[in-house]
Amino acid sequence: MASSSGTSSGSSLIQNSGSEENLQALMDQRKRKRMISNRESARRSRMRKQKHLDDLVAQVAQLKKENHQIITSINITTQHYLNVEADNSILRAQVSELSHRLEFLNGIISLLNSSNGLFGDSSIFNEPAADSFLNPLNMSYLNQPICASADMFQY
Repeated sequence: MASSSGTSSGSSLIQNSGSEENLQALMDQRKRKRMISNRESARRSRMRKQKHLDDLVAQVAQLKKENHQIITSINITTQHYLNVEADNSILRAQVSELSHRLEFLNGIISLLNSSNGLFGDSSIFNEPAADSFLNPLNMSYLNQPICASADMFQY
């Protein structure tokens, strides 16, 4: 009996060692699968990271282009604004000059109307006068154009 139990325990040791080898092989196979899976996952992660970086670089380029276009538009608008301001300054000067001329002419008309009573009649308007300065109809110097330029004004 002792020998039969010895053989049976010997065969059980062989079975255990075979089962341990199978278990070890199974664990090694799982380890290799996990390593391959991890490598593939890392490769996909690097690809996603590279794609994200490429997208960000493209977005930076697009934003730089838009920024340049906006700056160009602002510069053009600023130049138009400065031109309009210069034109407005010229027009304000012309309005001022015309207002002064109008006041002067109204003063002359008022003076002529008040001096009408001094002469007794309105012969000054009907007969050509020797002195064209006193005749308001012959005052050709009042028909001069008004000229002003941006160089006249200091900003």
